[in-house]
Amino acid sequence: MSKPQNRAYSRYSMEALALLGQMIRAGRIDRKITENELASRMGISRSLLQRIEKGNPSCAIGAVFEAAAITGVPLFETEKERLGAHRAVTGEMLRLLPKTARRPKRAIKDDF
Repeated sequence: MSKPQNRAYSRYSMEALALLGQMIRAGRIDRKITENELASRMGISRSLLQRIEKGNPSCAIGAVFEAAAITGVPLFETEKERLGAHRAVTGEMLRLLPKTARRPKRAIKDDF
């Protein structure tokens, strides 16, 4: 299957990407890291870093998260205790769910 040429993104997604890119750029400048230094540290090209900072939706999420981590941009929870509590709740929820999703082996006749 070929890659779509033009993908439509919601306004909310585009604004969130632009905000995240601006926060990454502000964090980089605040830490006095040049584009070349950050790109080299991340193992990416400078042009990819520029696209991340502009909020381009086609950038790899791993690269965006790494840029945020290096520049000190919080992605989810900022307090470790709250993050630990969130992990505990999520772990409890996952324990309640079945380990795999399976289709029923036989068709259920529900036409009464």
